[in-house]
Amino acid sequence: MKMTFLAAEGCLASGIAGLVDMFAIANMWSAYLSGNPDPPFATEIVTQGGRPVVSSGCMQMLPTRSLADAPATDFVLIPPFIPLPDPDQGDTATVRNWIIAHHRRQTPVAAMCTGVFLLAETGLLDGRMATTNWQFARKFRRRFPEVDLHPEYLLTEDNGLICTGAATSYYNLGLSIINRYGSAELASACAKALLIDPNRDSQTPYFMLSRQREHNDHEMLKAQRYLEQNFSKGVVIDEVARHVRISPRHFKRRFKHATGHAPIQYLQMVRIEAAKKKLETTMETVDEITQYIGYEDSSTFRRLFRQHTNLSPREYRDKFSCV
Repeated sequence: MKMTFLAAEGCLASGIAGLVDMFAIANMWSAYLSGNPDPPFATEIVTQGGRPVVSSGCMQMLPTRSLADAPATDFVLIPPFIPLPDPDQGDTATVRNWIIAHHRRQTPVAAMCTGVFLLAETGLLDGRMATTNWQFARKFRRRFPEVDLHPEYLLTEDNGLICTGAATSYYNLGLSIINRYGSAELASACAKALLIDPNRDSQTPYFMLSRQREHNDHEMLKAQRYLEQNFSKGVVIDEVARHVRISPRHFKRRFKHATGHAPIQYLQMVRIEAAKKKLETTMETVDEITQYIGYEDSSTFRRLFRQHTNLSPREYRDKFSCV
């Protein structure tokens, strides 16, 4: 399998280097497990014009060849970008056309993390399922409303287009490729060698509360601060509306327009985020945390916590506790 990495200015070097190393390790383990010295994976890096590019961390990346000299491959991989890819950049159209041409030849195309923005710029993801770095989900939805985005997923695949979540999910992409084109045994060996959790399939446990303050509605900012400061009390949404001197009906509509969430959903998110911090930094019981965040029934808290994180409180503490 020839694995072709598309490098461009501002790409995240680890998205390329990490998988190049991973496929090299897969080749070593393949020889050991099968006794066959022929490596199952070959890697190359291509750039526009075959020119070296500088990654987001100021590391120079030397390509194997140019886009024009890489007309055929078995797999196209698009790394993350920091900052996000600029659709108006001079050579972006050439890159997009190169990706589209490979997809039309039924070559699998995988985009990692914020690299999904570049894939979406091609229009190939319109009407298709995708995921991306959860921190950029709202921005992605605004820019690409036709894409069926599921930021809770670590990895998606639709019509030969593969997308991954936040940065290190490229490891899970690598395991998926090794399993598909190598073997389950080889993927298992690589997971153990690289200390990767092969069963990780969701970004949800890693979500942090986005305060959604990229708006200029000062009354809604005031309402957000009120909810964040009083979440442990028996907050009634109508009281928040009165606090900002807006009718409850208009308040709910305006709050959702500003933040993307209904007030009660935002309150739940604030409470769950507070609970997560308690689970990470204290040994307080679930009942104590339930009372602290403003709920009376621990079963309700457990249900909402799993709904927001895909883990039980105990599972979350086991995974993220700092004490």
